[in-house]
Amino acid sequence: MKAIALTEFGDAEVMSLQELPDPLLGPDQVLVEVRAAGINPVDFKIRAGYLRGLMPHHTPLIPGWDVAGVVRAVGIGVQDWKPGDEVLAYARKDHVQFGAYAELISVPDRMIARKPSTVDFVTAAALPLAGLTALQALKAVGTGAGDTVLVHAAAGGVGHLQVQIARELGAARVLGTASPRNHDFVRSLGAEPVAYGDALVDAVAELVGGDGRVDVVIDNVGGLAFDQSLQLVRDRARMTSIVDGPRALEHGVINTWARPNAEQTQWLVDLVAAGKLRVEVQQTFPLADAVKAHKLLEGGHVRGKVVLTV
Repeated sequence: MKAIALTEFGDAEVMSLQELPDPLLGPDQVLVEVRAAGINPVDFKIRAGYLRGLMPHHTPLIPGWDVAGVVRAVGIGVQDWKPGDEVLAYARKDHVQFGAYAELISVPDRMIARKPSTVDFVTAAALPLAGLTALQALKAVGTGAGDTVLVHAAAGGVGHLQVQIARELGAARVLGTASPRNHDFVRSLGAEPVAYGDALVDAVAELVGGDGRVDVVIDNVGGLAFDQSLQLVRDRARMTSIVDGPRALEHGVINTWARPNAEQTQWLVDLVAAGKLRVEVQQTFPLADAVKAHKLLEGGHVRGKVVLTV
């Protein structure tokens, strides 16, 4: 099969299109013909070698944890899937090596959700990791009816889903930090935009009134936004950070790391099919242009997601 792979860690140029053996198919795995692979910030962190102290890595390494495609074959222990099924998954395995930037990927059946026929492969591939990150972070802090929620980086891959999912979970108000050029986009998602920067605390206080604080904060940025969030949330047990685990623990804030969950993935993609969740894809690239796609995402100004097509 053709795949984007690397044999050393570094900048985007270490990746190249290669011919590699087809994946092995374990007894509880599904072999998927990849139609699209979502790109996430964790992909370029893996490529750069930043996660080598966290998970075992092996080369040649094919990046990519988000996949949408068609089942080609199933393992001898798989009962719920058959060739021809259209599926999607957050396909994070225990070892980092055989990812989704390829023509084929084997995925444990416990991670797979069924793609509705009305959802295209690009949209489906953009959803799993960002959607699960968004949902699981909101659930970790008990987001529910009547809450006022502040989402940082509300126009980003995780944030733009988070503001919509918060509404679906019953939040009364959602505020989202974003650059001014993305304020109309954030409004279109059902959130009240607020500019990030030094004046954020006062801006949020003016918006919410009362004691100037919010019920829930989702930190997708870290740094200054984390510090400001400590001032803005009423109860630190209802603040979570997906980017700054050590500081979260230090300050009594919840740190969240998305876990594969087929049931939640199914719930999310069914929301998309029902027209209740919008997945923004700024740009797609063919598989061979993965280097260009990584450089775009690393630039830090992507609205929504970037996806590779296969």
